[in-house]
Amino acid sequence: MVAGSFEGRYVWHPAADDHELAQACVEVQAGRYHSAHAILHDSRDDFATRAHRSLVLASMAADSDFAERWLAEEPGPDSALLWARVAMLRALRMADSRDRRTASLLRIAEAACDQAAQMAPKDPTPWVARLALARTGRVRDPAPPGMLTAPSGPWSLFSRALTLDPWNREAHHRFLSFYFARHGGSASARWDVAEFLANRAPANSPLRLLPLVTLVEDYDPRADPFADRAWGQRRWRTLALEVYARWLPEVPGYRFTPVLDLAYLAHALCMAGCLDEARTVFTTMGPYASRMPWSVFGSPEEQLSKARRRCGLPAPGSP
Repeated sequence: MVAGSFEGRYVWHPAADDHELAQACVEVQAGRYHSAHAILHDSRDDFATRAHRSLVLASMAADSDFAERWLAEEPGPDSALLWARVAMLRALRMADSRDRRTASLLRIAEAACDQAAQMAPKDPTPWVARLALARTGRVRDPAPPGMLTAPSGPWSLFSRALTLDPWNREAHHRFLSFYFARHGGSASARWDVAEFLANRAPANSPLRLLPLVTLVEDYDPRADPFADRAWGQRRWRTLALEVYARWLPEVPGYRFTPVLDLAYLAHALCMAGCLDEARTVFTTMGPYASRMPWSVFGSPEEQLSKARRRCGLPAPGSP
């Protein structure tokens, strides 16, 4: 799918150009199930789309009783998956705020993930949701051989998801996030994991971006006044150009524009001074925008606009 042209304003909606998903979000907010069921059923064999759609729908349903009502009235693999996703988001939200209800919500979420996995044994998405919950308990499975630091973590859950979908995007990102500093991880572990996962991924996979995601996570100008120069280092500039050359040509074949991955690539290229390549990535994104990675550096809209202008592209408010 090719994104639409930029017409002077950003589209921040997580559905991006998945128009069926955008319509389903409207219906979820109105309390109607039909569209959510249709688009999840349609993606039962397309795990990337199913993961994306279920997560976006869950974000729309998390503050209501939509998922509980749908599962009670129409039990099945799609309603069970949405309930697992909603329960996951609620538990993580409570964990991040250190709410005393975290333990009970985690038990509910784990049970919901188990139920969804039983209803759809070939679907990795419930296991991905279960993997997301692992950072709250600091699971300590031993690492596989071949890693420098051998960091322990939720390797069993990660392996279970990959058994069903070896290059599942969300599973890799959820697993890496277990080692982020904001979740209690160490720098040595997250860099070891990021490099390990990226190096084993196919050359044309967006998973090659994982070290660049980690670079954003570790950005701290207070500790390093020259932190902005990191992306100009040869290894990161080379990595960004390799992803540009090998993965970007795959994007037109996607069912929806992979906005977040494109944003990380555009950001890395821009920071490395590869402005022609960054311009192409921004054009591929069209009007669609994500708050990461831009929010790490300031106001997301201001940072995105600054990067676009640097590449000679228009931005909201441009003369």
